Amino acid sequence: MKNIKFLFLLAVLGYFGCSDPVLDTKPGDSYNEAVVYSDIALAEKLVYYNYNVTENWGMNFADWWTRRIGIENASDESWFHWATNTRYTTNLSSTTPSNMGFYRETWPVFWRYVGAANNFLSKIEGSEIQASNPEETNALKGEMKYLRALAYQQMINFWGGVPLVTEPVPLESAPEFRQGRASYQECVEFIVKELDEAVKLLPEGPRKGAEFGRASRAAALALKSRVLLYAASDLHDPALAPQTTDKELYTYSKANKWQEAADAAKAVMDLPDYALQTFTSSEQYHDFFLTPNSELIFGRPYNSEDFNVPNDANTMPDKAHGTVANGGWGLSNPTHNFVQDFKMANGLHIDEPGSGYDGSVENIYANREMRFYANINYQGASFMGKELEYWSPFGNCSKDLPGNDGKHFAATGYNLRKFLDESITVDVTQSPNRPFPLARLPEMYLNYAEAQFRAGNEGEARWAVSQIAERVGLPAITSTGEKLLEDIKYERKMELFFEHHRFYDLRRWMDTEAMAAPVIGVQWVRMRNGRPNPRGELEMIGPNVLEIRDFNTEDYYLPIQQDEIEKTSMRQNFGYN
Repeated sequence: MKNIKFLFLLAVLGYFGCSDPVLDTKPGDSYNEAVVYSDIALAEKLVYYNYNVTENWGMNFADWWTRRIGIENASDESWFHWATNTRYTTNLSSTTPSNMGFYRETWPVFWRYVGAANNFLSKIEGSEIQASNPEETNALKGEMKYLRALAYQQMINFWGGVPLVTEPVPLESAPEFRQGRASYQECVEFIVKELDEAVKLLPEGPRKGAEFGRASRAAALALKSRVLLYAASDLHDPALAPQTTDKELYTYSKANKWQEAADAAKAVMDLPDYALQTFTSSEQYHDFFLTPNSELIFGRPYNSEDFNVPNDANTMPDKAHGTVANGGWGLSNPTHNFVQDFKMANGLHIDEPGSGYDGSVENIYANREMRFYANINYQGASFMGKELEYWSPFGNCSKDLPGNDGKHFAATGYNLRKFLDESITVDVTQSPNRPFPLARLPEMYLNYAEAQFRAGNEGEARWAVSQIAERVGLPAITSTGEKLLEDIKYERKMELFFEHHRFYDLRRWMDTEAMAAPVIGVQWVRMRNGRPNPRGELEMIGPNVLEIRDFNTEDYYLPIQQDEIEKTSMRQNFGYN
């Protein structure tokens, strides 16, 4: 009789000879297979393991660094200034099949979860708990189908078409297993089918209490909306896709693709359990992200009382991205490029006539829209009861602050504020209920706006994007044509900041200018008589170029790791042969 340890090994090895499990979260290895699939609680633990495929504050759980910093640093949102050339290789167009930086574990990690889902779904059918607990078992099947779809969705974002493996691979066959890559369109259609099936199995309404963080019908519908929007985008348009050969690995050609994307978003918008919130202050907007709320469709829980939370306190954004003044490391620094794109409170960009922008030292951050103050920590801001001093020498956020190691500081002149809980003490307490947002209602409105614009329905697009802008105190959107599309992209950029959307959005829009934009930062100093002095006059140095970035056609996708190519003889992505 097979031991559960063997089953778990099969699950985490999955496909392509993956390495050991990335987590110690195991369902126990003293139960045999028959016992596991006769006990709903044990079967649940197998599902809990697969929730680690959901996005989180870091890239993945593969190592110390990737637990703490995320994909935002591979976009224009922020900069991780510790040896970026060896980690975020996509920023410098230096990724190769043998040098993948932070992406090196991405391929095997996803296949672990696909393998675990395949094993579970094959064993649960006809099991004892299927007969004795059909409703609960169906919900578990729905969760696994959702999680498998999520794994595939993330893989096709990184690689285009991948092998569609839906059955367990016998351990004895794994070394010789060969399966070619499916087309991008086949992968999208499989994911949508999986999600449609999951919707029929998953519970209705938000999952609360001890079930918070588990998938619901709304979560599956929200992921379907995202998948269809991405598939319809320029990067996957046969007429625009950058590759001339093997195009089937990257393109999607359904005639009504934009209307399907709009309909999928509207299906979530029409659900009765979620509603947009209107905010009257930046504090209210900021605090809204610290607890489950009416806009949160699906979130990953980070509370020691919630199921399957493998992270230590250092993985939380308060420590990883908080200010040095408050005990943080400041690993991901918002860029000056990004910060300066926040509109003024009157809805105008800083370079537009009538905006009222004043770039002086005293007023550079005055009168911005509320999301700026909710999302960004900057020179002079008040945070956790302190005025933040980004100036040298010896400011409380400076590189030369006594006791600082010279590495933990705001290299761009900014720190993250979004998601940080001012009520806690860093290194002592954790935020009790703060989730990482995996799907939010504003994303659905923005998906709908973009899809309706592309389908030629500008009125619907204006209405939807205005709902997002007006709820944070900005005027309604009145633009038309390409300016309307720019407004939709702006709202997406600012509303979904640091939620792991920007990296994928820039690629699917084929925005090579933004992907290749240099990292800009500012520094602050107090000067007296021509020398730095903590009692001197405050001056801003910059803007300065901190990193030159590069982008080439092959950088739309990651390469498949060299060892996997050698083992499976799969087609490599273009530009990496």
